[in-house]
Amino acid sequence: MQRVIFNEDHHAFRASAKEYCDRSLVPRMEQFLEEKTIDRAAWLEAGKQGFLGLDVPEEYGGSSVGDYRFNQVFAEEVSKVSASLSSCFGIHYDCAAPYFVDLGTEEQKQRWLPKFCSGEYVAAIGMTEPSGGSDLAALKTTAKKADGGWVLNGSKTFITNGDMADLVIVAARTNPEKGAKGITLFVVEEGMEGFARGRKLDKVGQTESGTSELFFEDLFVADDNVLGELDRGFIHMMERLAQERIGAAVSNIAHATQILDETIEYVKQRKAFGQSVGSFQYNKFLIAELVTKVEVTQAYVDNGVVAHDEDRLSAVDAAKAKWWSAQVQNEVLDACVQLHGGYGYMNEYRVARAWRDARVTKIWAGSNEIMKELIGRDLGL
Repeated sequence: MQRVIFNEDHHAFRASAKEYCDRSLVPRMEQFLEEKTIDRAAWLEAGKQGFLGLDVPEEYGGSSVGDYRFNQVFAEEVSKVSASLSSCFGIHYDCAAPYFVDLGTEEQKQRWLPKFCSGEYVAAIGMTEPSGGSDLAALKTTAKKADGGWVLNGSKTFITNGDMADLVIVAARTNPEKGAKGITLFVVEEGMEGFARGRKLDKVGQTESGTSELFFEDLFVADDNVLGELDRGFIHMMERLAQERIGAAVSNIAHATQILDETIEYVKQRKAFGQSVGSFQYNKFLIAELVTKVEVTQAYVDNGVVAHDEDRLSAVDAAKAKWWSAQVQNEVLDACVQLHGGYGYMNEYRVARAWRDARVTKIWAGSNEIMKELIGRDLGL
């Protein structure tokens, strides 16, 4: 089914995004996999092409396009290359950017955003903790008031871009007695004394993303690095989760669609018992189901993108898009592995890597179970 939400500007932007991916990402995927990170050159080239400042005003080095469909287009093109790369770039330009733009002071914006847009600074968001998972209100990292600033102690885990981030938005408890209403956001910068990175985590999938542990030991953060309002960090996070979740949905379905398209071509060529594997009735029916499911999901996600662009995407509808797209993505990729047969289990085949990469999407950005809980509460259950 033809998608109707894009205009000529979006199509031209997609061509530029695809060219960047083909030139700067695809030829270096083996390097990224081996090093378990995206090197700085790829970030700098993305910045040079204007992909990292889509939500940032022009006076700070961005383009401030004011149209979330451009974010969507870039996420889709990168997702076609690798779900892992999409998550790394997405955390930076799609998730972190609104925090800096919406909550930052004029001085903070001048200090951080130009290099954020150029790729000289890479951003991460430090929310998840070893014992907390999806329960952001239960975090244990603390920030105690000191002369001219705050002293942070604690740790974060599963942090995308954590291995190389120059700016980390850290959620810390500043008023323990107030629970969720006593959390504040801080920007921790590379080189601060007391800030340490742990190992790159050995994940099942998404190998090329530098997911790391972060540690804060008596780390002094000046008042100038408080992001947003004191004790309103939890609210700041909740207000921006809808964009994170619709962004995740965009990447999920783009990733699944690309691998499904490649699988369809594979089963047309692969022969068994004298005919193409795709011509067997069971496989033909299965692929018909997968294509339909992907296109229906894409229509829902596209509708969510338009709603977000018009500032009417609710947290509940974003949760629906997030969990359903992750579910469909995993169902589709599991079927694609099966259709490839034994080759589908070989790491040298993209379908195997994609299958492993996708599994985490049912866990992060709020687990699918949490998404269903939010939806159920909205129904009065």
